[in-house]
Order: sequence, then structure tokens, then C-alpha cells
Amino acid sequence: MNLGRVVAAGVAATVWDAIYGFCVYGVLLVPEFAKYPSVYRSNEVGMGYLPLMFAGILIAMIVAAMIYAKGYEGGSGVAEGARFGLLLAVFIVCVFVGVNYATLNLGRRISVVLAAAGFVEWLVAGIVIGAVYKPDAGTAARRAAV
Repeated sequence: MNLGRVVAAGVAATVWDAIYGFCVYGVLLVPEFAKYPSVYRSNEVGMGYLPLMFAGILIAMIVAAMIYAKGYEGGSGVAEGARFGLLLAVFIVCVFVGVNYATLNLGRRISVVLAAAGFVEWLVAGIVIGAVYKPDAGTAARRAAV
């Protein structure tokens, strides 16, 4: 595993996530979030927490890229990334959206919307990681031979 390539893939996925997050969560879903003022912070208040949020996302994306690198089986990075992203998306949606719907006082609509948004977010994050991460030639050859 090449740590520099892992970090590059994690940074690229973080950039994707920031753009997607701004468009979907920061613009499109603001009216949905506003229905739950005791659960979600307003945009004005939430801005102070962005550094912590982005640090957490960067760490998560680097860890996801490390998991991808460890599980890389050879072949097209985009195809491998799509398979990886699909697994991540299902994992994230089932754990976070399922748990949040069960434990927080949220409606069904916002839960379904968050599930769909999170699914796309992590599916594409996996594709970005797969497209950016390139294994060492020796690693790729050994895995392809297995």
C-alpha cells in the first residue's frame, strides 16, 4: 500500500464530498432540516462547526482509501471503486440512517431523503477513491495473479 496515493485518494474523495455536501445538504435539504430545529443546527450556527466536520470527513475518506487499498483485487480502478463504494453506501445507509431514524425524533421523509443522499455520496466517494488510487505495480500484479 502506498501511503501517498492513499492520502491523495482520500483528499480527492473529501473534495468530492465537500462539493456534493454543499449542494445537497447545504442547499437542497436546508428546508427539510429546518423542520427539525431541535435536531439540526441552523446554517449560521453550523458554520462554526465546519472545520471539525471537514477534519472528520478527511480522516474518514483517508481510512476508506486505506480499506480500499487493502481490498484492491486488480482491474479497473473505477470498477473496483464502484464495487467498494456500493458496499460503503449500503453500510453507511444501514448504520447511520437506520439508527438515526430509530433513535432521533425524525420523520420518515427526511430519513428516506438522507438515505438516498448518503447512498449517492458514498457510492461516488468509492468511485473517486478507485479512480485516484493506483496500487504499486508489484501489488497489482500479485493480486491479479491470485
